[in-house]
Amino acid sequence: MRIRIVGTGRAVPAECVTTSALEERLGLGRGALEGATGVVQRYVCGDESQIDLACAAARLAIADASLEPSAVDLIIGGCGVPYQPLPATAPLVMHRLGLADGSAAAFDVNSTCLGFLTAFETAGRMIEAGQCETALVFSAEIASRALPWRDAPEVAALFGDGAAAAVLRRRAKPGEGSVAASLMRTYPSAWEACGIGAGGTRFDFRKEPEEFARHSLFHMDGKELFRLTSRHFNSFVAALLERAGWRHQDVDLVVPHQASPFALAHMARQTGFAPEKLVDIADRFGNQIAASIPFALDVARRDGRVAPGTKLLFLGTSAGVSFGGMALET
Repeated sequence: MRIRIVGTGRAVPAECVTTSALEERLGLGRGALEGATGVVQRYVCGDESQIDLACAAARLAIADASLEPSAVDLIIGGCGVPYQPLPATAPLVMHRLGLADGSAAAFDVNSTCLGFLTAFETAGRMIEAGQCETALVFSAEIASRALPWRDAPEVAALFGDGAAAAVLRRRAKPGEGSVAASLMRTYPSAWEACGIGAGGTRFDFRKEPEEFARHSLFHMDGKELFRLTSRHFNSFVAALLERAGWRHQDVDLVVPHQASPFALAHMARQTGFAPEKLVDIADRFGNQIAASIPFALDVARRDGRVAPGTKLLFLGTSAGVSFGGMALET
């Protein structure tokens, strides 16, 4: 795809919660959660809403692109957990940004932690097809809710809230950047390993209130996810690089889903990418679900790690279970 990123932005809530504070609150020994998760701190919403975070990140991305909001004619939300089941989150973000009725298309896609990449590819294909000129893609997550603090605090302490956005346009001239390849592969045999069961049509709140409540918290079978990833992720990365026509050593920077600090270290060992090539912010922000990839991208861009000609590799896993990636030259 002859698509380039022309602006990015990110946002977090005002409150930063340290892991040591959580340990004290839960009556756990000092270092118990930090040792189990590797996360030192995360940001947690108080008065802020998911829409507040999404719009803050979007405005920064639009400003970074040196555009006005009115230039955007496509908005795609790629959140793992939406603001509400119906309607989609993107139209509300469009409204809050001040875009006029009928001036853009706005809708959501959902591939859980890979939502940003799915939204990015969808927007890119629509730009390529001439259906729009300027796309805003965002992921915003309040990951601190519906967590199993009583039964699995070592899982709950992995997550943090945040949002990030990117503005996409067709490249103006050759050599200005493009998407070399994208790939997703799904392993539904592990569908039950990670998720939140309630909130959709699976359980009727009026008929099955106890089941609805029992499935309203996030759960994760880390061992099953680790097993599946260890078995298949290397071949997935090799297939993505082959599709892009890149060699392993061609990659300048890997922007991964920030599942956890330990997961990122395992990814580096498993794939053979040097740790310094990975954008690793999980210890400071936690797992921000779908927002983690674009959030890490914005951090890397503003830290000066992304320059014209940089070969970026987005990589991640999601509930379902899917592996996703994109090879992008800036």
